[in-house]
Amino acid sequence: MNTNFEFLKKINTNLYEIIVEAEKLYKDEYFEQSIVQTRRFAEQICKEILKENKQEVKSFDEMLTILKENSTGSIQEKEFIDDLYFLKKNGNQSAHSNSIKKDGINALECLKRAFEIAINYSVYNQGASANILKLNYDIDTLILNKKSKKSLVNKYKKEKEKETIKISLFWKFVIFFSSISLILLLYLIMIINLF
Repeated sequence: MNTNFEFLKKINTNLYEIIVEAEKLYKDEYFEQSIVQTRRFAEQICKEILKENKQEVKSFDEMLTILKENSTGSIQEKEFIDDLYFLKKNGNQSAHSNSIKKDGINALECLKRAFEIAINYSVYNQGASANILKLNYDIDTLILNKKSKKSLVNKYKKEKEKETIKISLFWKFVIFFSSISLILLLYLIMIINLF
């Protein structure tokens, strides 16, 4: 199976297996379970970070508090911690929900945030190559099980081309109808002059 988290396999196979399971659950439309699995992933990353710092913790809340208290205040750390809180909150809501919701959009957002967490963890905590900072979460890989051949730049260019085509079609219609109106006006003037 292709996955967005391939880079994580070399860094931590346990984390890799947890998050790949979340992607599989998403593909099978088990959205709530996917969200819960992303929460598990976030909690396990916290354990890994704190274990490396030789800090013992008991709950996910404690781990998040420790990470927040020890933060240097950098943008990366703030985003990292915000994403962890997001996954915790959504995972708890899904795990303790009284009704089953097919919330694919929320599950996708959780996967995207888990992706950002994995990149931050890999680069800033495990010393992975900074090249992975350029990676984007690819929905084609998730749903179609194949990597998108289009880069973000190519997608942007294609959208701009569509926009340009729409604009040029608009002006073609304006010119066409203006020409018709002008011809009809001239024809009307000719008829009036004949009488």
